Amino acid sequence: MRKRWVKLLAIIALLAVPMSGAAVAQEAQPLRVGATVGLALVADDLQAPLSLKVPDDGTGRRFIVEQTGQIRILTADGRLLPEPFLDVSDKLSSSSGERGLLGLAFHPDYAENGRFFVYYSAVRRPEAPTNFSHTSHISEFRVSDDDPNRADPDSERIILQVDQPQANHNAGDLEFGPDGYLYITLGDGGGANDVGVGHTPGLGNGQDINQLLGKILRIDVDSGDPYGIPPDNPFVGREGRDEIFAYGFRNPFRMNFDGDDLYVADVGQNRWEEVNLVVKGGNYGWNRKEATDCFDPASPDNPPETCTDVGPFGEPLIDPIIEYPQRDIGGFGVAVIGGFVYRGNDLPGLRGRYVFGDYSGGGGAPGTLLMAQERRPGELWHLSEIRVAGRPDGELGEQVRGFGMGPDGELYVLTQVGGVGGGHAYQLVHPARPAARGSNRVLVTTLSGDEEVPPVDTRAKGTAVFTLSEDGTTIDYRLNVNNIRDVMMAHIHVAPRGVNGGVAVWLYPEDGPPPQLIPGVFNGTLATGTITADDLVGPLAGGSIPQLHALMMAGQTYVNVHTSANPGGEIRGQL
Repeated sequence: MRKRWVKLLAIIALLAVPMSGAAVAQEAQPLRVGATVGLALVADDLQAPLSLKVPDDGTGRRFIVEQTGQIRILTADGRLLPEPFLDVSDKLSSSSGERGLLGLAFHPDYAENGRFFVYYSAVRRPEAPTNFSHTSHISEFRVSDDDPNRADPDSERIILQVDQPQANHNAGDLEFGPDGYLYITLGDGGGANDVGVGHTPGLGNGQDINQLLGKILRIDVDSGDPYGIPPDNPFVGREGRDEIFAYGFRNPFRMNFDGDDLYVADVGQNRWEEVNLVVKGGNYGWNRKEATDCFDPASPDNPPETCTDVGPFGEPLIDPIIEYPQRDIGGFGVAVIGGFVYRGNDLPGLRGRYVFGDYSGGGGAPGTLLMAQERRPGELWHLSEIRVAGRPDGELGEQVRGFGMGPDGELYVLTQVGGVGGGHAYQLVHPARPAARGSNRVLVTTLSGDEEVPPVDTRAKGTAVFTLSEDGTTIDYRLNVNNIRDVMMAHIHVAPRGVNGGVAVWLYPEDGPPPQLIPGVFNGTLATGTITADDLVGPLAGGSIPQLHALMMAGQTYVNVHTSANPGGEIRGQL
């Protein structure tokens, strides 16, 4: 049985830890729908996007971090600039799995000093143990003197290096707090259970206050060499690393501030995902606990009936404010992706709620958008699902990779479908607004077996994006698919939802018939190109692009990806 703990305020010799993060136990409840939103596409053809940041410089630019090593600029008028703001891809040890370019933070005075900071996975430095995986770099860069849309690649100043035992659990988020200090998330060093090579025996890295892994750090980048220590950090003048702000984390992949409140989403091990409201000096339990569950590193699937509720020094372990079960124990979670408290005006039903997500349903399945709100102090927050208007069964249909917030408090979600080029950035908007770049020139559809007539039981998914040219004479398209086997061809068909219709445009192969088999499972961009009037066939042969676009806007077309298992493995999405 699960053992939960209700924390009482405790004063201990080493630390006085406020208990604002404590949680009264509750049994898991079925996930209910809390709100419905629309998604307005603001950028596509992204490479594994992780976060969206907006500097306080008055330009309205949005900076998108791609795990592959680039930072892209989305201008105030909605253009994704072709050249990256910064490219550190040649500095990375890898951009696969959980390594890569992981974090970005603009200095609070960026408009005046042009300073910004990144977190990336570099090759193992010579001083690191030879059996370690790589070294994490937290580096400062400056914007170019000649071009505000380009960073100076030669301005790098490495301010902190952390050697990583394994390739996973890198965390990697960066945020400036309202106090002006830089906060950094570090995972426990990777592997599993916080044990093994590079993990402190008996404690785990999360509980070892004499090293940096498994912590939230807070440093002063405006003093010291290469940085200073805030004088009120909890271990200043005591045993423990001076940089530590809070500890006991497994993989705190994303964090954000809402005023003075610091929200940290910590990815779980085998059973539970959690979000913590982090306070200075707090111990958040890993690897003694996983969320509110007791945890045994020697048997991670079997929590003990009882466990300690204090850390190595007798300090209380602070429970999360949000937890939910992973799919392996009957839930829906795989990895929590932290978001933001919504402070915008377009979605009043979300105002004051913490909006976040879960990466995937597992095995490449789509992710889930979530929201949570406080019940009563000391209780786990109420959790519910956010549905997406205009998509099959209200599901997102894409993997959740990150979030962003604009200066107006409106939120963005970053997603992925398939492989390279399958990344999207959407703004969460009122469901009555078009799911496009603020106009009807862009159309997006998600593809699944549920949309087939009759429905098909398949794990395959897809996303198709169509953009009408300014003069209305061509349509650019990109079709990304995931977990689809033995693809043969892909088309635009003419017919309303629930009805099969004739082929109007070949998308794959781009030059039309005959079909071309891609044997085995395919993930990534299946087709990309430009549709002209000459490409129209079947019911639209001899027609025009405006005619095709009008049918798309009227919901009279759908995208179909065909396989050799026809009709057993196909996917479809209505436009």
